[in-house]
Amino acid sequence: MAKPAPRRQSRLDQPLERGLQLRGSYDPEVFGRLSERVARRIGSWAFIAWMSVVVVSWVAWNSFAPIQWRVDPFPFIFLTLLLSLQASYAAPLILLAQYRQADRDRVQYQEDRARTDRLLADSDYLAREIAALRLAIGEVATRDYVHGEIRDLLADLTQKLDRANAHSDDPA
Repeated sequence: MAKPAPRRQSRLDQPLERGLQLRGSYDPEVFGRLSERVARRIGSWAFIAWMSVVVVSWVAWNSFAPIQWRVDPFPFIFLTLLLSLQASYAAPLILLAQYRQADRDRVQYQEDRARTDRLLADSDYLAREIAALRLAIGEVATRDYVHGEIRDLLADLTQKLDRANAHSDDPA
């Protein structure tokens, strides 16, 4: 059961609506979904096959049936009228479905672009963080560096101790 359309409240910045209202309200989403379903069916191979069967049957019936049973004789004016009527309704429905698809594509493109921008910002941030870590690691003493410094200090201490022992052994 469809909900009734909400009544439009009067606003102070707009004039009142008076007189006979000829325009009815409709939900464009419902009509858009209907047009997409119709366009999906019309654009299918099944529709083309069934339409071909109907046209061939129509032409065969009106060409080979007894004359009193023929509905549409040779120029097939009524068939042409029916096909034109079908095309006059199908074309706008297909265009409406295409416009809706283009709108969805545009929204998807904008979302993809925003996601890509976020990913680029995140990758830039991570690249800066990695660069900062590399710089920080370059300033941190490594194990080999510390071992070398300790070895040098030990060698210096050993020399000083040897000199100190040498001076204390001198009876001077």
